[in-house]
Amino acid sequence: MTARPEAGAAGQDRETADRRRLEILRADIEAHNRRYYVEDAPSISDAEYDRLMAELQAIEDDHPDWVTPDSPTQRVGATPLDHFATVRHAVRMLSLSNAFEAEDVVAFDERVAATLIDAGLLGVTGHGAVPADGSVPGGSGPLAGADDDTPRLSSPNPGVAYAAEYKFDGLAVSLRYEKGRLVQAATRGDGAQGEDITANIRTLRSVPLRLRGDAPSVLEVRGEVLMTRADFARLNEAQAARGDKPFVNPRNAAAGSLRQLDPRVTATRPLRFYAYGWGQIQDAAGAELRPRATHSGMLEWLAGFGFAVSPGRMLCHGALALLRFYETVGASRANLPYEIDGVVYKVDDLRAQDVLGFVARAPRFAIAHKFPAQEETTRLLGIDVQVGRTGALTPVARLQPVFVGGVTVTNATLHNEDEIRRKDVRIGDTVVVRRAGDVIPEVVGPVLALRPAGAPVFDLLAVCPVCPECGSAVERPEGEAVTRCTGGLFCPAQRKQTLWHAASRKALDIDGLGDKLIEQLVDNGDVRTLADLYKLTGETEELKLSTYPRMGKKSARNLVEAINQRRHPPLSRLLYALGIRHVGETTARDLARHFGSIDAIMNASEEALLQVPDVGPVVAASIRRFFAEAHNREVIDALRAVGVEPRADEAPAGEKPLAGKTLVLTGTLPSLSRDEATRLILAAGGKVSGSVSRKTAWVVAGDEAGSKLAKAAELGVAVIDEAGLKALLGA
Repeated sequence: MTARPEAGAAGQDRETADRRRLEILRADIEAHNRRYYVEDAPSISDAEYDRLMAELQAIEDDHPDWVTPDSPTQRVGATPLDHFATVRHAVRMLSLSNAFEAEDVVAFDERVAATLIDAGLLGVTGHGAVPADGSVPGGSGPLAGADDDTPRLSSPNPGVAYAAEYKFDGLAVSLRYEKGRLVQAATRGDGAQGEDITANIRTLRSVPLRLRGDAPSVLEVRGEVLMTRADFARLNEAQAARGDKPFVNPRNAAAGSLRQLDPRVTATRPLRFYAYGWGQIQDAAGAELRPRATHSGMLEWLAGFGFAVSPGRMLCHGALALLRFYETVGASRANLPYEIDGVVYKVDDLRAQDVLGFVARAPRFAIAHKFPAQEETTRLLGIDVQVGRTGALTPVARLQPVFVGGVTVTNATLHNEDEIRRKDVRIGDTVVVRRAGDVIPEVVGPVLALRPAGAPVFDLLAVCPVCPECGSAVERPEGEAVTRCTGGLFCPAQRKQTLWHAASRKALDIDGLGDKLIEQLVDNGDVRTLADLYKLTGETEELKLSTYPRMGKKSARNLVEAINQRRHPPLSRLLYALGIRHVGETTARDLARHFGSIDAIMNASEEALLQVPDVGPVVAASIRRFFAEAHNREVIDALRAVGVEPRADEAPAGEKPLAGKTLVLTGTLPSLSRDEATRLILAAGGKVSGSVSRKTAWVVAGDEAGSKLAKAAELGVAVIDEAGLKALLGA
């Protein structure tokens, strides 16, 4: 280790030497962090690392104006937060569709191959082949079944090329770098927006605060934060030594550590980050970049900036190679240093990914192949009934506690009465309980050989002829599987669920109003309706709120401010918040755009409602029934009485050049990225679909357009270029 320079004759020389030494120390410490946390190859002892940190800290103490956010000394954690701010992702963080059986993987591969053959891309969707010995990089040996009779798939193009990787069991996050420096980190959230966890992410030594090499002007890196099994064991040992409650599993420990309001707590937790994707990438002029042509190439590119990427990744051609990879990883899963709950397959070629596109919130070019759900047996002690927001009565199994899928399970869903009868589950049975990943535990069925004599058949209407929450009659409409309470907002359970739904992020987004607080507000009689929430204003209400558990004066004031900020929500959010059956976010947005005001929707006939795109007879009837009820109209009147008046999401539909029109994008446009074109179309009142149908108004085609052009020609759908799109937009 180089000694710190002694003071020279001139203070200027000393300052120059200190500045030079500071930069060397920062670079050395970050290099050691990378070797230890990313490469698992430490090159110095912990004691020497601590000495380097102490020397850097001493220089920064002498020159506090030299401290920068990307200094290694700033990883110790910042001032505690009051709450997490909301971050809107520049590019959506998508989920993955799941495969559970080999047949699902084969079907996925067939769909991908058929689309790419139509697009003329199969044969250029990647390069390389499965190694002749069937080995998996980072795995434990030959692929299962790789004997002399097994095809080697080593021809130049034996099928679609896929990047196969581990599916880490952690928390998905997005890191945003600008000019090579970490400026923001966020959770996945709902895919469109998440929570700002920048201060916590800065404490992870596996996350570069400043990127190595020539980084683009903007780079968003997506990946997983997790805790290794060894680190988890040491953390729980420390918890036990302090007399604190141990964590249940590494995933919960990682998620809880990353969502601490005090970053100093996160700094004490052994968290690691593995990159598996990216979001926005731009150059200094704001142009979208694609530095590599393949997914595997992009991961290597990210690794060059100092990120850890999955060591178990492999390039596979065709479904057979994917299934071999799955079998081998599954066999070595218990020996991995971290927990995984499956593997992920992604089409390697990025042009092919563009052609395949997306459906809903998942890409068509990728799929998660999950490991089998974990199952255990336990005793069914009883069946309770829960009341949901719409009055649905859901039977829930009360179980003798059992550890399954990484958590202790005491309750599991039974779905509905028909399911209970189909599975023939009875109180007193020994039952099989299944849990896979984050899926809610469910009762698979009884072990009939262990059934006690006289175990009764469950009859929901006999057990619960009235709602357990309010005593109202329950009914099961003909043709439906769900039994419902008829009490509506008179029912406390429905009231609580309705308020929680209305305050949720996708609805009114009232920060600080969680389910626990809503439960207390309803139980105490302070809130009965949605309008009552908006009466929580002024010093008197702040003082009352501050007496609630875990609130305090500051939290009470923040809640009142958050409620006041939502007195003029977008019309679509208010519609969604009302909880009308069959009206989700998209339908609420379509209704808001079409009618423009709450009064127009309330007074619309079923025939008028059917004019809204994607609103069918069932949805139209549900909306009419909702607003035909006097008490629901009274909700709107009561909201207006306390100053709540929704604002139009956008201009009325007639003023939108693409109102009611569906467009499909294909290929690469000259100056607009796919996201930019989509935003322009949506802002003009149009919709963007991933597939061409008879309802498509135009297909917008750019360079290397795929099979959607042929489909458009087959259906007689008009095809335009970027100039044509801009003309439609009036640009």
